[in-house]
Amino acid sequence: MTAIPDTGLHQNRHLVTEIPGPRSRALMARKQAAIARGVGTTMPVFAARAAGGVVEDVDGNVLIDLGSGIAVTTVGASAPRVIDAVEQQVREFTHTCFMVTPYEGYVAVAERLNRLAPGTHEKRSVLFNSGAEAVENAVKIARAATGRSAVVAFDHAYHGRTNLTMALTAKAMPYKHGFGPFAPEVYRAPLSYPFRDGPDVDGPEAARRAIEVIDKQVGSENLAALVIEPIQGEGGFIVPAAGFLPALQQWCRSRGVVLIADEVQTGFARTGAMFASEHEDVVPDLLVSAKGIADGLPLAAVTGRAELMDAAHAGGLGGTYGGNPLACAAALATIDTITEDGLIERAREIEALALPRLSRMRDADPRVGDVRGRGAMLAVELVDPTTAAPDPELAHAVATAAHAQGVIVLVCGTHGNVLRFLPPLTISDELLHEAFDVLSAAFADLRS
Repeated sequence: MTAIPDTGLHQNRHLVTEIPGPRSRALMARKQAAIARGVGTTMPVFAARAAGGVVEDVDGNVLIDLGSGIAVTTVGASAPRVIDAVEQQVREFTHTCFMVTPYEGYVAVAERLNRLAPGTHEKRSVLFNSGAEAVENAVKIARAATGRSAVVAFDHAYHGRTNLTMALTAKAMPYKHGFGPFAPEVYRAPLSYPFRDGPDVDGPEAARRAIEVIDKQVGSENLAALVIEPIQGEGGFIVPAAGFLPALQQWCRSRGVVLIADEVQTGFARTGAMFASEHEDVVPDLLVSAKGIADGLPLAAVTGRAELMDAAHAGGLGGTYGGNPLACAAALATIDTITEDGLIERAREIEALALPRLSRMRDADPRVGDVRGRGAMLAVELVDPTTAAPDPELAHAVATAAHAQGVIVLVCGTHGNVLRFLPPLTISDELLHEAFDVLSAAFADLRS
């Protein structure tokens, strides 16, 4: 396992005040006076330090991190190689703009991504700042390559907050409500959702159902791209049934449709593979990555088939800050940490530890309707035990109770009824067991 930086921050949960403490409350008052109210926060605490699997707030409380900044600090906050690489780069230069005077770091990141992305075909990459920006540019590339305009996304999808990616995103509140009109030529198809589909709808059947909708409502001759998360993120950590993604890939190839895998949340060892597409040997035409790529520095990428990536005209892709040299240095150090410290295998170990804990919770509590996920991307869906209807109130109550006890837990899902667990891959087994002990106690305390 990768080393934890020597910051003096012990890898133990430790509460010295109530949550939030007085310093966090004072900062929250300043936040409310200075920052637009549209910027919400999951927890009412302000971070002071973070390392490995814990976050320390300004009051000295040390919290177990099951969020990783929403799947960003995959190699652990303040990872040693990342710190060293960024410190070295910041002494050399912080910015020139790659489109003005290019630099080796950008090229090196692209080379690494081209080798890591699924498939043996020739690849190209381009770097951006955020997942949403990268998704939007993947669509641009697909449209340029195919000469078509329509794009299909899926039920429960989340792809970002720009105008086009809001159109691709399924959930209205809080991401889309009041911000339209949105980009046109975006259509939606049904996803494979095993918990809700039931045992009679396997992956190939779910794919057939989706393709039928696409054929009838869009027409493959009009379709530039199909955009899909191999495991959905904000939409509820939904893992499609086996065979769903391969069937969509086969259909896309037979129709000349570009398959875009949005691996913003699933990439970089998070699911027990470098990219989640690999679990079913899916080779996307374009792969979008971000979040875990650079351990917290803003970086994103589109990597794909050379003939597609080269379809855009010179100057058609780029941006002032895309592939910032500090972020590139962090990305190279992050990838080294994943590969040299065995963090893909560590993600599988976390799955082997956490899934049995979560499954026991499901077996003991009918309000836990489903347990799902891969690697260190796991979730439980909470329901009314008599109707299986989503229970967002319980999800928020459990999360709030965990927060009060010093465990960072996130809620997601179209209905807000899914608890998701995204620990850094450097977290210890002891911290994981302690976090799940806290969650189990929260469920017990909230029994009606």
